[in-house]
Amino acid sequence: MAKATVVTKTLFFSVGEPSGDQHAARLIAELRSRSSSEKVDCRGFGGPEMQAAGCSLDLDLTQHAVVGLVEVLPKLREFFRFADQAEQTFASGCVDGVVLVDFPGFNWHIAKRAKKYGIPVYYYCPPQLWAWGAWRVKKMRRSVDHVLTVLPIETSFFGERGIPVSFVGHPFFDAVAEKKLDAELMRRLSAESPEGDAAAPRTVAVLPGSRDHEVKNNFPIMLETIRRLQNQGGDQQDTDVRYAVAAYRDRHCLWCRDQLTEQDRSLPIDFYVDRTSEIIEAAHCAMMVSGSVSLELMARGTPAAVIYRVGRILHAVGKRVLRVDSVTLPNLMADRKVFPEFVSVGDPEPAIDFLFETTAAMLRDQFYYRRVRMDLEKLREQYGLPGASGRAAGWLCEQLGVSSQNLAAGQTIGRNAA
Repeated sequence: MAKATVVTKTLFFSVGEPSGDQHAARLIAELRSRSSSEKVDCRGFGGPEMQAAGCSLDLDLTQHAVVGLVEVLPKLREFFRFADQAEQTFASGCVDGVVLVDFPGFNWHIAKRAKKYGIPVYYYCPPQLWAWGAWRVKKMRRSVDHVLTVLPIETSFFGERGIPVSFVGHPFFDAVAEKKLDAELMRRLSAESPEGDAAAPRTVAVLPGSRDHEVKNNFPIMLETIRRLQNQGGDQQDTDVRYAVAAYRDRHCLWCRDQLTEQDRSLPIDFYVDRTSEIIEAAHCAMMVSGSVSLELMARGTPAAVIYRVGRILHAVGKRVLRVDSVTLPNLMADRKVFPEFVSVGDPEPAIDFLFETTAAMLRDQFYYRRVRMDLEKLREQYGLPGASGRAAGWLCEQLGVSSQNLAAGQTIGRNAA
């Protein structure tokens, strides 16, 4: 009896940021789990999470993630060389589709080169053109065949502009739902001891970002805030609080540790690598750098104060191009400031004052704290359902002509799903 022929389809991924690496890894795992007599191979540019999920990496692009004109310019020649490398793969005729994840400055070039060889291009977790860069819609329409959106606001934005679009939901909620937390670490971080001692220390999560420049720009502000919270005298001193710094990489953790002075050695501050979920889950509240991790805080119901420090040039440009009044995703979903936020430019003192006052309020004002928790719970019920990775995988299998054995590709979630 002849063996069934295995039909192989190949998707080329281009992913340049750590958060995108995680989202793409979940999508790749879903694609691979659906293989039977038909198989989906994944290769391309990405990061270690994608590689662990079974993607053959041509390049670890996450090591080159940068934001802002000043950071990008020195790397332009390098990025063009990466795009040339991708084009050689496209020219070989072995790619059946290209999946882009965020990272628009570079991924526009990947899309353009893929279209040159007639390869369909799909954008998963698209750039936030609805917030900034609306002039790039023409580029999206010209170089991308279909957009798989993760936020309801994206679905209406792209659909109204004639771009084929499907809403699948945000993969962050998949990660939160399936994440297995370290029970021992949770016990140590929890506001309640195993004996139920209500006087056990509360944890404040400190989330300085996933990129090198984010950590270096924002952690000093967070550290100064911790100093002020702990150095107050009398009744205002928070003696029952510990601060847990969640570093994305070992080098970030080491750099943050090195910022502590001799006087800081008495601060109740601990450092962790790759334990962000446990810290967020156990935390009473958080101080964080704006980013997609805000969705995990929303999903886990953890109130947070959000900051983002930018250079003067980038801020000046942003004021002209931004079309929204928030930099935090849950705030955009709620259409109001559930998470208080502050964009810092120049003098860091206003940002330190903001973090100090907001974190102090979350620690001391129970009415305010409970109100934020209730707002987060409503948002989670409305938009925080898992399943995005499965829906995206089902849709891609359908486009590739590969049978999908799990969730129907067309299924959507959310009140405003199109």
